[in-house]
Amino acid sequence: MTQTKSLAILLTLALASAPTWARVEPSDYLQLLTPEKEHVATASEVVKRLTRGHYRRVLVDDTFSGEVFDRYLAVLDPARIYFTAADIDELGRFRHQLDDHLRDGDLEPAYLIYNRYQLRLAEQLAYMVNRLEEGLEGMDFDLPGEIEVDRSEAVWPRDRTEQEALWQARLKNSVIGLRLTDKSDAELVTLLDKRYQSQLRRLRQGRSEDAFQTFINALAYEFDPHTAYLSPRRSEDFSIDMNLSLEGIGAALQLDNEYTKIVRIIPGGPAFLSKQLQASDRIVSVGQGEDGELVDIVGWRLDEVVRLIRGPKGTLVRLEIIPADATDDHATRMISLHRDTVRLEDQAASSRILEFDHAGRQFRIGVIRLPSFYVNTTQDVARLIGELSDSGVDGLLIDLRNNGGGSLEEANALTGLFIRGGPTVQIRNTRGRVAVMRDPDSAFAYDGPLAVLVNRHSASASEIFAGAIKDYNRGLILGGRTFGKGTVQTLKSLDHGRLKMTMAKFYRVSGGSTQHQGIVPHITFPEMVDADEIGESALDGALPWDTIEPAEYEAYTELAPFIGRLQERHLERSADNIEFTILNERIARQRDLNRRVSLSLDQTQRRQEQAAAREFELTLENQRRQALGEALLEVLPNDDQDPDEAAAYRNPREPAAEENFLLEEGGRVLADLILLTQPVSASR
Repeated sequence: MTQTKSLAILLTLALASAPTWARVEPSDYLQLLTPEKEHVATASEVVKRLTRGHYRRVLVDDTFSGEVFDRYLAVLDPARIYFTAADIDELGRFRHQLDDHLRDGDLEPAYLIYNRYQLRLAEQLAYMVNRLEEGLEGMDFDLPGEIEVDRSEAVWPRDRTEQEALWQARLKNSVIGLRLTDKSDAELVTLLDKRYQSQLRRLRQGRSEDAFQTFINALAYEFDPHTAYLSPRRSEDFSIDMNLSLEGIGAALQLDNEYTKIVRIIPGGPAFLSKQLQASDRIVSVGQGEDGELVDIVGWRLDEVVRLIRGPKGTLVRLEIIPADATDDHATRMISLHRDTVRLEDQAASSRILEFDHAGRQFRIGVIRLPSFYVNTTQDVARLIGELSDSGVDGLLIDLRNNGGGSLEEANALTGLFIRGGPTVQIRNTRGRVAVMRDPDSAFAYDGPLAVLVNRHSASASEIFAGAIKDYNRGLILGGRTFGKGTVQTLKSLDHGRLKMTMAKFYRVSGGSTQHQGIVPHITFPEMVDADEIGESALDGALPWDTIEPAEYEAYTELAPFIGRLQERHLERSADNIEFTILNERIARQRDLNRRVSLSLDQTQRRQEQAAAREFELTLENQRRQALGEALLEVLPNDDQDPDEAAAYRNPREPAAEENFLLEEGGRVLADLILLTQPVSASR
């Protein structure tokens, strides 16, 4: 029996069990997808390259097959609302057979599963559309009830009755959330209907490439999260991103269940300069120009979202977002951005001087802000160091917050500006061979007091630099634990698309990997980012932290004896600082929200929770204003009433000096170190 005929029979049988209530018929929107010839060849090529060349050695056997099977289902149905337990039992016959099918060049099981997913998705969307057609009168929004926030580990619904109960709960939650944004029932019904109808229409446009890319990436992910298959179309997008020629908003995106989430703001891009977006914001709709229709993108593929946001330089794009700190998934906000290419001058190193009185002494701390490791980074930083030294600074603070990395060669050379020579990073390849990068000479640009400020978004090359400074005891590391990306990827061309594959791993000169664990600061500053949500350790299947033999290097004077006193003084200051107090209260509240396991489906209770969230924000803002001697507010600034004031409230600081109080505290910690280590020169 041919693959096409087998797939058609299975789909026909599944459709035969579809309910008769549907006025919108799922079958009208289904595309029966079958593997194409190039997919079979590419699957074999991908498996061969991964098993022979990936850093992690994986045996493609029944155990691996089961892991890929579970990953594939998790990608298709992360909330476990589409497949039933009966589906899982039926499809489960492939759990330990995928490896055998792959060896035989047979992709039929992957496509059977994908087509079943499309069927169940079509049924769910049809249910939503038809239920909206019946009106909201039959839904009681004041009865006790809950919806699970995370169903990734939930049991699969047993049958259609349990399925529909889950679907109705999701629909009810959407209605309540939109009512909380003051949308009328007519408006929200129209919005939701357009959303579901749009997703149904896109099902009809499904391509064989979609099924293949989804399956082969589930397989690739089992090697590590940074290994991925790039289809010809996705490969083109990747090249545009890597060349920084993307004319868009300057943000890295990824899928988060049915939402598109911002994972990184690119320095120098429109989003960075506007101050309106941050990591973990989610985009729900996109509009072109001042008055173009908002297109709901919930449930869209990532490549479709990227192409909708991308556009000619200078044109306007409007985004409806769910802010990262929103208490409800429907508490959205509209922002507008003018598309542009990333401005390289905004990625370049820049400097300033912090001046403050501290312990009876006037301090001048030079700050060098480095958004990325670009070509000529070291040359630019050396020049800035010379200018700051000529200005008579007492110490130097390197600000690497939100620096996602870049050139490994520049990270090596930059480290050399602060040490007398020696190794800077070790790299182990797939064969276990270790190469050591070194600062080739004993010349340095700065030998004075040094600190490096990092956060959870400091990654890759930033971690190499910070790790070397810490291992050499050359300076203090301040801020938050870094991202923890200590792997090296390379692109391999395929006959059909490309393969991004992890080939090596970074290790500090002390022997510890930067992977997974990141760089742990000497003195930790609070930050809103939840390490359980952002960072390498938040990625399921990330390669582990491990160690190799340390390189031979000569460390500077031990810093450990001073860390305890530095920590005490930092905590004393932060306890009396209103900005730290407010930040810690926000963090505590956000952690509580993140720990929620369910949301109420009682509309009255949700309104009470919304009111409590607004009162919390108002109280914090007035605490800050009272401490600073500013006028108190009766209500929070509102976009509808005064957009400019609302924007100023949300973004009180210029982007070049994000969270100034953390920067200033970094300067004061460095000043404490100077006082502890250089008491004789305590007066200028």
